[in-house]
Amino acid sequence: MRTKTERVRTRFTSGDIECAAWHYPGTNGACVVMAPGGAVDKEPGTDPFARRFHDAGFTVLAFDFRRFGESGGQPRQLVRMREQRADFEAAIAHAATLPEVTGRIAIWGFSLAGGHVVRIAARHPGIAAAIAQTPLVDGPRSAARASRHQRPLAMLRFLGLGLLDALGGIVGRAPILVPLAGAPGTVAMLTTPDGLDGDRALNPGNRYPDWLQAIAARSGIRISLYRPGRYASAVAGPLLVLVADQDRTAPPEFALRVAHSASHAELARVPGGHYAPFLDAHEQAVEAELVFLRGHLLSDG
Repeated sequence: MRTKTERVRTRFTSGDIECAAWHYPGTNGACVVMAPGGAVDKEPGTDPFARRFHDAGFTVLAFDFRRFGESGGQPRQLVRMREQRADFEAAIAHAATLPEVTGRIAIWGFSLAGGHVVRIAARHPGIAAAIAQTPLVDGPRSAARASRHQRPLAMLRFLGLGLLDALGGIVGRAPILVPLAGAPGTVAMLTTPDGLDGDRALNPGNRYPDWLQAIAARSGIRISLYRPGRYASAVAGPLLVLVADQDRTAPPEFALRVAHSASHAELARVPGGHYAPFLDAHEQAVEAELVFLRGHLLSDG
């Protein structure tokens, strides 16, 4: 039996961009490709789950999207959906070349990346299993719900900054950055009650001091228009949708529709808000995901 090695740094190419990743060599031949949420680096966004999957014998490839973390790409802190999906697909292709990966490959993402999981699983039926954790699958409806937790003037200021940032991007100006989360009345990407849990959930004790918790203002407009849940009915392979019942950032009812639309979807529910799988519901979420992964990556069925 092979001895398990702790994670090592690796890089792969997506288009003309080099993306950075952690490679956790496993022992069972199967691999989980993991992507963090919107504007979240790979360490805060995947470490707690990646380590548990690795402990269970899986190879893990956890990567930074371009323009974030240790990956290349300019300008920084900018989310473009097509680019991020291309990076995810490049990571999957890279995972298949890892020497110990002789079996099936799964994908995992939370929040915005959970929405990407739905789209990518719909496009690539050869993916053995997919996990969408507290996924953002309906940007317009989620944004409308989130507006209940923001003040009108702050919403107008955020929209104005987003438009100004988009115009600046046309002429090559650096992005106008806004905080990932803030209290209602502040100009921030998230002002939902559970959005404020992000730092303590993903960065406890400032464990990741290099993580820049900011996003280009123009990206907020893109995210609010993103609707990957429309592709759920095209997902042919196994899909686990994990929802948090009190999620105010990615409301669970929209993810439930994805679970009902995908032909081979499984549903797991945990109590709490958007980041509950990283907080009080962590053990429950990990166990549900490991049961799913073992069932679809290691079984002969």
